[in-house]
Amino acid sequence: MHPITPERAWALHGSAATRQLEARAIAAAGPHVLMQRAGLATARLALALAPHARQVWIACGPGNNGGDGLEAAMHLQHWGKRPRVRWLGDEQRLAPDAAASLARARAAGVLFTDAMPELQSQDLAIDALLGLGNARAATGDLAACIAALNASAAPVLAIDLPTGLAADTGQAHGPAVRARHTLSLLTLKPGLFTGMGRDLAGQVWFDALQDGDTVPSDATLAGPPPARARAHASHKGSYGDVAVLGGAPGMRGAAVLAASAALHAGAGRVYVAALDAGTVDLAADAPELMWRAPPELALARLAVACGCGGGPQVAAWLPRVLAEAAQLVLDADALNAVAADTGLQDALRWRAQPTVLTPHPLEAARLLGSSTTAVQADRLAAARALAARFGAVVLLKGSGTVVTEPGRAPAINPTGNARLATAGTGDVLAGFVAAHLAAGSTAWEAACHAAYAHGALADTWPAGRALTASALARAAA
Repeated sequence: MHPITPERAWALHGSAATRQLEARAIAAAGPHVLMQRAGLATARLALALAPHARQVWIACGPGNNGGDGLEAAMHLQHWGKRPRVRWLGDEQRLAPDAAASLARARAAGVLFTDAMPELQSQDLAIDALLGLGNARAATGDLAACIAALNASAAPVLAIDLPTGLAADTGQAHGPAVRARHTLSLLTLKPGLFTGMGRDLAGQVWFDALQDGDTVPSDATLAGPPPARARAHASHKGSYGDVAVLGGAPGMRGAAVLAASAALHAGAGRVYVAALDAGTVDLAADAPELMWRAPPELALARLAVACGCGGGPQVAAWLPRVLAEAAQLVLDADALNAVAADTGLQDALRWRAQPTVLTPHPLEAARLLGSSTTAVQADRLAAARALAARFGAVVLLKGSGTVVTEPGRAPAINPTGNARLATAGTGDVLAGFVAAHLAAGSTAWEAACHAAYAHGALADTWPAGRALTASALARAAA
């Protein structure tokens, strides 16, 4: 059993792949063995998480997830924890494995009751209602159990998935359990790490329940970028040149933020080409930035971050940028301009040079001619659709940032938190991506590594210190 942390990469499998692997594992191990392993793993984790619990309440659904909970109840009973079980099953319709676990729980003396005990903070509640069987919004007794779990003073451990959370998308079907811990069994599911998954699943744990057998993954939970020491015999030209094209009137700060981020992320030289030519620069604290008029940029040798605070003015520059930039990050208003112009969309599709798109969900919706709700309903599918449409690497921002490119399984970024929900942090991310491109990373590497570093800075941000975009940009150094 492993806690899932950002220190390494993990394979992710959706519901179809998980069911395929489950069928193979059951065929290899024999009837009821997999459920016994799942129940034992759950009971062990429950004991580790709440060793001093005086009460354990387990809400068990009508299917195999409920069977896992019944099996865990049997072990906890043998270990002196005297769990109470609320079981929502029907013995006439019970699958053989779950029926066997029900019999074992009864034989062990587990107490079955419709009443939920009044749990305290040191106690434990276990969600064994639906797991991978989430298919529709909960109603009736099932919804009442979800509400009771969420209202409990005790932490909640969810078996496989918090009830109500979709394994493939990270979205909730109606009422959903908000767990403190989730033990994902057999596979790790993408929905645990994107969309609402991170809020609902809490700390994710993993038990494969078997050795060796696997199926191709549907996605990856990204790991940290490799450490790269700078050679002593290097110079500023070794790390490439970044140009930021943006900063329309009233938004010049966005271009400065992206440029400052690229500078502190290690770019050799950083140019700022502001579309607001009528004001002084805002970079007194970053004299290393070099200011140029947009026509002066030698785009063919630059990694360009285009669109940060670009306003409607950036659209006029996009034909040249799309045609000439050696590497390109399209962000913010540049993406909105592309979404509104079929000619720019064609130019983006025809680009042969490395390109990264960094939309937030609304910008992604505009590019897809869709809605934010539709994008958020299946973030992995939306990112894949954008990558296929424009032939580029796509970094779809949000909780569980998704990175993908045509022909490649998506990566979900494991770092970051709600402290990034403040103005300008997206501009900082665009600068990070551009710096990685300038230093020689592929577009895929640049997007994955920049997203990881960006989120990791927020995760390690000092308590009590405000996270602002300018401070975040400087912290990359």
